[in-house]
Amino acid sequence: MVNPAPVARGGSTDTAEDAPAARVARIEELLGDPEDRTNPVGHRALLQADLRAALSVEAEGLLDTFGMSHEFVPTRLGGRFDSAETLLRVMRPVFRRDVGLGAGYGMTTFMAASDVWMLGDGAQQEWMARLLLDGSKAAIAQHETAHTNDFVRSQVRAEVLPGALSVTGGKPVVNNLHRADALVLFCRTAPRPGTTGSHSALLLDPHTLPPDRYRVTRRPPALGLRNCYFAGVQLQGCVVPDNTLLGPLGSGVPAALRSFQVSRTLMASLVSAAVDTALRTAVRVDRSHGPGGTGSGPVDPQHTAGILAGAFVNLLLYDCLAVVATRALHLLPAETSVYSSAVKLLLPRVLNDTMYDLASVLGAQIYTREGPVGIFQKHLRDVPVVSLGHAGSVACQATVIPQLRPLAEASWFMDSPAPAGLFRPGEPMPPFSYDGLALACGRDSVSATLLEVAATLTGAGPVQRALRDLAGQMTAELHELRGRVLALPPLDPGAPVSPAWFALTDRYVLVLAAAAVLGVWWHNQGGDDPFLADPAWAATALHRIAGRLGTPAAELPPECIARVHQEVLARYGDRRSFDLYNTPIPG
Repeated sequence: MVNPAPVARGGSTDTAEDAPAARVARIEELLGDPEDRTNPVGHRALLQADLRAALSVEAEGLLDTFGMSHEFVPTRLGGRFDSAETLLRVMRPVFRRDVGLGAGYGMTTFMAASDVWMLGDGAQQEWMARLLLDGSKAAIAQHETAHTNDFVRSQVRAEVLPGALSVTGGKPVVNNLHRADALVLFCRTAPRPGTTGSHSALLLDPHTLPPDRYRVTRRPPALGLRNCYFAGVQLQGCVVPDNTLLGPLGSGVPAALRSFQVSRTLMASLVSAAVDTALRTAVRVDRSHGPGGTGSGPVDPQHTAGILAGAFVNLLLYDCLAVVATRALHLLPAETSVYSSAVKLLLPRVLNDTMYDLASVLGAQIYTREGPVGIFQKHLRDVPVVSLGHAGSVACQATVIPQLRPLAEASWFMDSPAPAGLFRPGEPMPPFSYDGLALACGRDSVSATLLEVAATLTGAGPVQRALRDLAGQMTAELHELRGRVLALPPLDPGAPVSPAWFALTDRYVLVLAAAAVLGVWWHNQGGDDPFLADPAWAATALHRIAGRLGTPAAELPPECIARVHQEVLARYGDRRSFDLYNTPIPG
């Protein structure tokens, strides 16, 4: 690493042009109508890049024009990053078009930089800021594919020398490494993995590493995320100065666990934008079969309407937990260890299933690899890959399991509810700070909101009554969950974890999703979006969660699905996003 030039401080001047909604509108305008065949960053062009297994040069140039890399740099260092939710909103238009573009251009760089903002000293932060403000990319090497992404079992070790470290080993999968001007590398700095202080993080300049000691090899393109450049890196006795250490020697594991709370939350929250496009594509195909199209209409219109409405509700219930977890980084940072893992655990269970449900609407068109329908198949290949990432399901379960007993003993049915602002998308919050993140805190305010809302429901009509009964069912589920957790023997660090803990973790994640749904519905009564205040979508969401829990659900009035399907068609016709933000999109 070299000494940085001074960074021009951008401050936090919140002009109208800098406001989150204005930045979202600007990136949408720059990206343009994705279905326009002449759009150089439309679906047609992005699918051609995917066929070549390459990122779109035109799309990356457009993001450079927007200054997307400034979104990854804190305002105190001259960038625009002071809100995790704003970054989520600004990056969703990119992920809606191409998950590979969003991950390859942006989020890989942000994940690497995030560790520097959290751990680095002043010189390291200044250096990284200057690189990103000048448009450079960064890479982060954590994956351990030989050990199911258990980074603690690192195959890279660093021997401590006087004033230096000698790094040896390899990482098999690193995104963006071929063009990275900065590399964050996790390595083992103690003889035995898992011991206190066993791992450290390094901030390296790849251009300064000797080529005979540092080798990069590209991996063949995979089925999903074909346009991401994944490479392996091998180091052999590569000596680097000790000022490349990020934070104190041996601080790597706790730092990574805190950093994961940000990266897990954002990546899992961003990928839902691809399912937004999948739903839009399915509606387009369904409409083309109807009276206004050229086809003879779907074989079973009511069944198709149910699939589309169900997919929309799946998106909403997932987005409730995603947005709540993202806003918790600001408002309840000590609790986000659980919430970030919950979102990542929910991703394969809800979004992957939703994609396959929507595939039934497309029928044989699912094999199309070009045009407006072709983007569906690309997202169908890309979305499951994100559910693996640097922290798969088992890693997330391992984060939640040790916290279940403390939550059952001292939080569930005892803690105060979360603040209302946690459930109001887009409402201003204090700037984000890494300082509040904790490995565990023994509190769960989101579940307390479930109890609060459930206790207020009276059931003025059939939909309200259904919502009341379903909320009561979720409360009973949390009560049963508490009893089952307390009935299990305490965890023994030296023994294998019982499968029962994994099953209870999965059920707890669904209860958290139900709590987030109720919180978003309840705290947006009288808000700007009348649909969020409508009990129909919330009742439908809880009904689907009950189905995933495998418990008999209260009967759902038929008007719930009808109301949700009506909203699907309205948002499709008005060109608005299918997430909680209900944002105007081009087209």
